Amino acid sequence: MPTVNHYFNNFTNSMEQNLVEDLIIESIRIYGIECLYIPRTLVKEDLLFGEDVLSKFDTAYPIEMYVKSVDGFEGDGDFLSKFGLEIRDQMILTMSRRRFTEEVYVDGDDTVGTTDRPNEGDLIYFPLNNKLFEIKFVEHEAIFYQMGSLQTYDITCELFEYSHERLDTGVAAIDAIETAQSGDMLAFQITDEAGNIFNMEDGSGMVQENYRIEDTDNAANNEFFTTQTTDLTDGSDSNFIDWTESNPFGEL
Repeated sequence: MPTVNHYFNNFTNSMEQNLVEDLIIESIRIYGIECLYIPRTLVKEDLLFGEDVLSKFDTAYPIEMYVKSVDGFEGDGDFLSKFGLEIRDQMILTMSRRRFTEEVYVDGDDTVGTTDRPNEGDLIYFPLNNKLFEIKFVEHEAIFYQMGSLQTYDITCELFEYSHERLDTGVAAIDAIETAQSGDMLAFQITDEAGNIFNMEDGSGMVQENYRIEDTDNAANNEFFTTQTTDLTDGSDSNFIDWTESNPFGEL
């Protein structure tokens, strides 16, 4: 009956396992780059569809990662579809399991919005191109049980497509993305010093005049459709559709 030699045990000695992990961490610190790990905080999760349209990102944790896809971005790249130009850059980052528990999941603290492993849906800020990447898949067996343990995660990331999530991490470069890209009209409401919103007679909030959806969405044509549906060629006024941001498809 075949069996392994019981006098040599190469997979249960914790000292050798820690040594291998120390060498991997040191290698990542030498050849890697310091990124920011941003866990997703669920606000209103839809259990049926498994999504959260109101998710926010309010914390950023610096942690070193190794860029495994050194030949450049992978994925579909610049993809021209019927919906316009889409940039689907992907890359693979390697992160130490121990360093993740030290910097992000400290002492089993689950209040940071993450578990004891990197989660799909969390973000990583890549400082070389100043972009946010969303975690699509986490491979926890990248190095297959070297010395009987697992030391790293291989994280497959794709360029993050911003869709009006709240970014309040305290990092100026990250929070500026929300300021530049958000089309949320509620962010332009007029408030007093205490943060109370000034409302009109119908209960809706008063919005600053400098709010234009065209400033954040180049594909928006609200003002064009407003002109086309209110001023006819004969000089008459149709006024049959309200194309304002608060009621883009409602009738007057």
